[in-house]
Amino acid sequence: MEPTDWKNRIKELEKANLILQKKLETSETERTELETLNQKTESLLKTVTEDFREYEKIVTARMSTLEKALENQQTMQLKLIEAEKMSALGILVAGIAHEINNPVNFIYGNITYVNDYTGDILKLLAMYQDRYPETDAEIEEFLEKIDIDFLREDLLKTISSMKVGSERIREIVLTLRNFARVDEAEKKPVNIHEGIESTLLILQHLTKEKPGNSAIKFIKSYGSLPKVECYAGQLNQVFMNIINNAVDALREREKKSSLDEREANPIQMSITTSINSENWARISIKDNGLGMNEAVKSKIFDPFFTTKPVGHGTGLGLSISYQIVVDKHGGRLECISAIGEGTELVIEIPIANSHS
Repeated sequence: MEPTDWKNRIKELEKANLILQKKLETSETERTELETLNQKTESLLKTVTEDFREYEKIVTARMSTLEKALENQQTMQLKLIEAEKMSALGILVAGIAHEINNPVNFIYGNITYVNDYTGDILKLLAMYQDRYPETDAEIEEFLEKIDIDFLREDLLKTISSMKVGSERIREIVLTLRNFARVDEAEKKPVNIHEGIESTLLILQHLTKEKPGNSAIKFIKSYGSLPKVECYAGQLNQVFMNIINNAVDALREREKKSSLDEREANPIQMSITTSINSENWARISIKDNGLGMNEAVKSKIFDPFFTTKPVGHGTGLGLSISYQIVVDKHGGRLECISAIGEGTELVIEIPIANSHS
């Protein structure tokens, strides 16, 4: 090969190399630009991902808040319904008590006069018999027919029984009015024992003996409590919820016990009142039912929690009771229970209550 050809070949190679170098420089620039673009894309994607996660947290928190608000609203609505039912019951009881009170007072007030008038008539009859022992045959026959001696004796007993009955009705009416307390929307000092007794009277149909159920024995140990400043009607509602639950627990135990077990350990409820170390009123309501385990005991004050069959309870009774005792009265409501040892609900509230 000629030297000229070598020179030409070298020039072509140098030219080709220069072109390759330019292309390489262009590719390097494009690669750098691509890397920069990729870094920007990754940074943007990371920012978007972080923002998405943050928004997801916010949305989750808001959903949780909304769900909680909805649950609270439903709970409050049902509590209001339950409270309204109790208020309606109180109004109904007060209305019935008022309607019964007037005729009973009329009967009670007139029995004394009837007793006096009857005594006078019988005395007059005795005077006639003494002074005019000889009567005609028709009167003699009638006296024998009505058995005047028995009638004279039994009539006074009947009037006495009517008086006792009317007195009992008056006591019941007074107790019903005490339970209702519809005229006492504000706090005022009240006799706690009267509230308990009126509640027991309202629930008497559940505690007395009837076919399939034995009578529940009540052991009352009332301490020397002064009048307690409270919302009387609401506190009576607490007594009703707790005692009603205790009755259900006792009936459940009775259902699952043999006759020998029931006779050896009859169903009973103890109600004890006292003053605790803080000078608060303490009311204990204890049954000897089946008791409950820790899992159940930890939930009994939760709204809607119930161990009763469907249709036999809303699960709001003890929740409302807790709210009344703790929130409305600044007190405490405690459950003490174990399997096989029954259940005790303890209410403690300040005697002079400034909580509102």
